[in-house]
Amino acid sequence: MHRFWIEGSAGPGEEVSLSPEDVRHADRVLRMRPGDACELLGGGARLLGEITALSGTEGRVRVVRALPSTEARLRITLFQGLPKGDKIELIVQKAVELGADSVVPVVMPRSVSRLDPGDAARKRDRWQKIAAEACKQSGRCRMPEVGTPIDAKRLPEALKGFDAAIVPWEDARSLSLKRFAADHPDLRDLAVVIGPEGGMGEDEIADMRAVGCCPVTLGPRILRTETAGLAALAALMALYDEMEAVPCPEA
Repeated sequence: MHRFWIEGSAGPGEEVSLSPEDVRHADRVLRMRPGDACELLGGGARLLGEITALSGTEGRVRVVRALPSTEARLRITLFQGLPKGDKIELIVQKAVELGADSVVPVVMPRSVSRLDPGDAARKRDRWQKIAAEACKQSGRCRMPEVGTPIDAKRLPEALKGFDAAIVPWEDARSLSLKRFAADHPDLRDLAVVIGPEGGMGEDEIADMRAVGCCPVTLGPRILRTETAGLAALAALMALYDEMEAVPCPEA
């Protein structure tokens, strides 16, 4: 079923307007017509809708009923060490698909890539657009946020605002994700820190330990930076039962 993102919230019987971009897509590409069913996403809700009007300039949809949410109860923020090239775009896209609540790029001491301060806002806007597209494609109800890149010096303070924080690290041995989840069954806000291509030094890990961040292992194999965060997200979602099936909408 085709999905459209809406601003704000709406209840059964109310009508909402589609964005001009969605109107053009629904009319010219999807060839949808009044009476066709669709999903509406936004405001933290997932709704079944029925198109009531569609032309080249206007699109309206009547809300039929609410649908089960696709959002995870566990809100995970991925603090991603800034990687080379456009790897961050893939990471943002897949992290959103996997259910991350937000992604914050971090410029770490061993980051090969460096952002020009004047270019950071433009790139952040592009990353947010990628997140929005992934949000719609995957049927997310809430728009994940891509934060403005921060310096590693600000990271320990940022981690204090979470129920818990973990950092997958190749030198960690004793704490697995499975054991961490068993020790923290009722988490709601979790931070996951991933290093860049050059990894993280013991001093960086020590700074994170000082604010309660736990080093964890992702197993015996060394993962690339663009793999590690996504592997951790997928494993955590499974361990916290966030990969159970959601009922499909019926018109």
